[in-house]
Amino acid sequence: MDLDLDDDTRAFRDEVRAFLREHVPAEPLPSMDTPEGFEAHRAWEHTLADARLSVVSWPRDLGGRDASLLQWVVFEEEYFAAGAPLRVSQNGIFLLAPTLFAHGTPDQLSRLLPPMATADEIWAQAWSEPEAGSDLAGIKSRAVRVDGGWLLSGQKTWSTRATYADRGFGLFRTDPGAERHRGLTYFLFDLRAEGVTVRGISQLDGEPGFAEIFLDDVFVPDADVLGGVGDGWKVAMSTASNERGLSLRSPGRFLAAADRLVELMKTEGVADDTALSDRVVDAWIGARAYQLHTWATVTRLADGGELGAESSIGKLFWSQLDVSLHETALDILGARGELAGGWLSGYLFSLAGPIYAGTNEIQRNVVAERLLGLPR
Repeated sequence: MDLDLDDDTRAFRDEVRAFLREHVPAEPLPSMDTPEGFEAHRAWEHTLADARLSVVSWPRDLGGRDASLLQWVVFEEEYFAAGAPLRVSQNGIFLLAPTLFAHGTPDQLSRLLPPMATADEIWAQAWSEPEAGSDLAGIKSRAVRVDGGWLLSGQKTWSTRATYADRGFGLFRTDPGAERHRGLTYFLFDLRAEGVTVRGISQLDGEPGFAEIFLDDVFVPDADVLGGVGDGWKVAMSTASNERGLSLRSPGRFLAAADRLVELMKTEGVADDTALSDRVVDAWIGARAYQLHTWATVTRLADGGELGAESSIGKLFWSQLDVSLHETALDILGARGELAGGWLSGYLFSLAGPIYAGTNEIQRNVVAERLLGLPR
């Protein structure tokens, strides 16, 4: 693993840094879980896309600039260091797009990726169901073959960004008689199509960051099946590997938070508190350990490797790091932590990390069985 940046990557970093310095909004955008905030974040994505910085590692003809994976990591580090807005299009560009590159047809790539890059189409992940949260193979939503396509029926829940998104992707059972992990097919569908009802789920702050999706004989053409019919589980695991191991939670997020934590320790005058300062150091080291782990992953992928089950290790690490980092910040602030909007909201969000992208209990089973070879 080479930790030295080449001339092209250093020049790219300088370009990104200069762009962000000029364009990052001076004030935080409204919450993307509100109609006005969602559109404000979409407009920010347009700004990135105009500079070909929304999806830097994609091919140029699809909206990117053919940047290397290492350059993407550098972009993410600069992005979070600059305090740029959260990516409202993350479900599409970080989860669905890598799956499309791995399993999509040329038509799907040329048709779906450009509007995703510009945020003209924002995607929601429609996986969980009321009786199948972490048990993805236990879904009951179905798809029935008709002339020219399929009719989707069922209910999805806890669909991030679905309240205001344009399209969704998820698994449906196309062969009810097949074994649990078989007979599943991966579909792409329009959230505004006839037969689709989207109901926002209010969070503790009252904003609908998630939604339920009800589908009643929603027609989807054959062209919007991703991967082969019945191969949905294999395709979905491709999405899950990216969600857990590389694209969804880049090290830049934690590097920036760890640096803010160090500054908080200094400004609050608790550097002499050995217990707290040790926790700050642990968080700082953890963020950089995750950075090195990601660089090693990028090196392996550049050499033709795959993410595989190792992505579960990354997911376990970053989700636990996120919680401990924010807990440390709140302990430094003491009673005032309840009023510290940024740290408090970050902490509340971090608590979801051990749950989404596959619960940490499931990830430990994956590590035990697939990497350590332990018995089931």
